[in-house]
Order: sequence, then structure tokens, then C-alpha cells
Amino acid sequence: MATPIKGPRPHVVIVGGGFGGLYAAQSLARHPVDITVIDKENYHLFQPLLYQVATAALSAGDIASPIRSILRRHKNVRVIMGEATSIDMDGKRVILDEGDFHFDYLIVATGATGTYFGHDEWAQFAPGLKTIEDALDIRRRLFCAYESAERLPTGSKERDAYLSFVIIGGGPTGVEMAGAIREIASQTLKGDFRSIDPTGSKVILLQSGDRILPEYPDDLSDAGRKMLERTGVEVRTGNRVTNITAEGVYVGDHFIPAKTVIWGAGVLASPLGKTLGVPLDKGGRVIVNPDLSIPEHQNVFVIGDLANSTPPGKDPLPGIAPTAIQMGVHAARNIGALVAGEPTTEFIYHDRGQLATIGRNSAVGIAKGVKVKGFIAWLMWLFIHIYFLIGFENRALVLLNWAYSYMSFSRSSRLITGSSRKAKTA
Repeated sequence: MATPIKGPRPHVVIVGGGFGGLYAAQSLARHPVDITVIDKENYHLFQPLLYQVATAALSAGDIASPIRSILRRHKNVRVIMGEATSIDMDGKRVILDEGDFHFDYLIVATGATGTYFGHDEWAQFAPGLKTIEDALDIRRRLFCAYESAERLPTGSKERDAYLSFVIIGGGPTGVEMAGAIREIASQTLKGDFRSIDPTGSKVILLQSGDRILPEYPDDLSDAGRKMLERTGVEVRTGNRVTNITAEGVYVGDHFIPAKTVIWGAGVLASPLGKTLGVPLDKGGRVIVNPDLSIPEHQNVFVIGDLANSTPPGKDPLPGIAPTAIQMGVHAARNIGALVAGEPTTEFIYHDRGQLATIGRNSAVGIAKGVKVKGFIAWLMWLFIHIYFLIGFENRALVLLNWAYSYMSFSRSSRLITGSSRKAKTA
């Protein structure tokens, strides 16, 4: 049964509890509307720090907060846990896996997912990093690899394969993962084993393009590569993966034996955008109007990684938290204007910059047009990421964990949980 709108006030449905959806809900809460936030999970996840969970620097609870807790002060906001499967534009309904919700105004903020470019069979051998489950799976595989290598005879090819880690994709996710895995090998696990020397592990970063961090200027991309290589990461550009198996990775006819492979190459917009019946770009993103509404439906807004709001002649907006936040606030402002009978306004992105951490004390980035790298960039990255964590408790925990890890070279969440047998044989 469809859930009716309660009361005479307009009903706003927000699909997605990421940064865009949450900031839209908080901004709209002061307007005379009733709001329903729908997400398939009951928590808000700070995805930029997922790799810290995957590499045992943080626990899952450090980077996630219950959506209900975040929005509990706003009495006109209701939270529903459910997965939106399609949107009925004519009937003004969001269709869930169980039930429907009518809307007067709609904000779609379901983000993006990973893509294997038509090779979904690779997912079982090379997990991506988009969810907490992904991060825990990678963490399990990573530490099980060392445990398996410890039991194998010295010099065996199988042991070498367990001590080889391949990361596919030279964007921020791949670069950050490669740097963190190298630090685990050279510092965290140093002296923990008797039969193997983790410091001799191979960490290989494969990038199909001619440089890593292609979103950054050439000089910062080159600086990032040099920082990675100084830590011991082997960076291979111009290497397009042609196949992945349980035994390793193929680049053309060349085979790289590796039991642990991580996928960080490419994203695809949420499939929910296809159900809106409006034009999409080649990445599946919805091409929105200047005010973030969709063509022929001024009451429906699309924001975050699902939206293509690139002005003519401009570079695409970065798929980062500040972009989603600004879009969420602006969409909320425009809905408030429509409710008040006023015209909407064009969205203008204010570039706050972006940063990518390379490893311990190393990062590169641009902040308000100024290029930064090294320790200063790393400090900026650290405090900016803490700032965007929702909830003081999370910020305090992350800061304490990072301080401890920094001083001790330890990682507090090195527990192998779940099906360790599956991780060993994957």
C-alpha cells in the first residue's frame, strides 16, 4: 500500500542518506514541509575513509553514524530504511522493495557504485571499495594473505603470490590504498611473523592511463607518484588489465601472480537515475538543469554523484563530499523557494579544493587554487576529513585512533573476522 502524505503541508522525499541527502534534509527542516529520508542502510557512511577501515587503521563505527540519530532533532523529518527500486514520475511515487511513498517534491541523492566495465566476474577476485562490507572483506583478505604465507615454505611461488598485493586504478582510492598497504607491510607487521618478512611484500599499483591521479595537475600527479615509489610501491602506468583470476592479474599477455587484488578503477552512477526517464550522460548520470532540477519536472532534483551539472565549457565537478553538500543545500533552498511561490536559482559550485593522501606524512592537493604537497597537505587532509565526519564522538575517536597509530605505527583494528577460509581461497 502506498503511504499517504500526512497533513496539508508539502511532502518532500529524499532518497539517499549520504552527504547530499543529509544536508538537504537538515536545510529543509526549517521550512513548512514534511520530509521523508529513505536509505537502504540505517547509517550515514563517510566513504572517503573506507580505505582506513580496509587497512585496519579505523573501525567501521568510526566512520558511520545512524541516520536517525543525526536527524532526530528535526521533528518534521522521518527516516525510512528501505531500497528505492524505481521512481514513478507520473504518479509521483518512490517505489521501494516494500511499499511506495508519494511525494510533492523529490531529491534523488543515491550516488554512484563501482563498475568493472562489463567484467562483473572479476568482482569475486578483486573487491571494490564502496561499502563497509567491502572494506571488511578487503581487510580480511589482506591479513589472511600474511597468515597463509606464514605457513608456506620459503621460496615457494605460492608464498610469493600471497605476499604480492595488486591495486587496480590510479585515482585517489587506489593511491590511498596502495600507500596504506605498503605502510602495513613495512611498519605495522614488522617483526610479527617468524617465517616471513612482511617488509619484503610487493605492492603494485596499476593504472591504465599515462599517470596516476589524473584529476590533478601534472606536477602534483608526478609528485604523488614519487611519494608512492619512495614508500616502496611499484607504480605501473599504461597498464590496462585484461583479466583477473584467483591466481593473479593479466595485463595483456603478462601475468602478475597475486592472491590479493583490489579494484579501484571506475564508478558508475546509481541505476535509480535510469527510472527518471530523462537524458543521462555516458556514465549514467542525470543531466540536470542549472537549478539541479530535471527536465520537465521542476519539483524533482538530482544531486551528488548521480547528477551531471557541468556548465558548458567547464570541467566536470569533482565527486567529493563538498560537492554533494553544496548541491544538497542548494536543492533544499530551491524547494523552499517553490513552496513559497518564488523562483529557483542556478547552482554555482564553490571550489574548496581536493586532497589525496599518499601515505604517512604525504599527500597532494589543491586548496582554493593553491597547490600543496607533502606533510602540510597531509595535515590539511587529516583535519578536513575529521571536520566532515558527522558527530563529535566520531571526530574524537578518529583523532585519538590516528594519533595512536601515528606514534606507534600500529593499527588498532587488525582483527580477521567472518569467513577467513573464503578470504584465503578467493
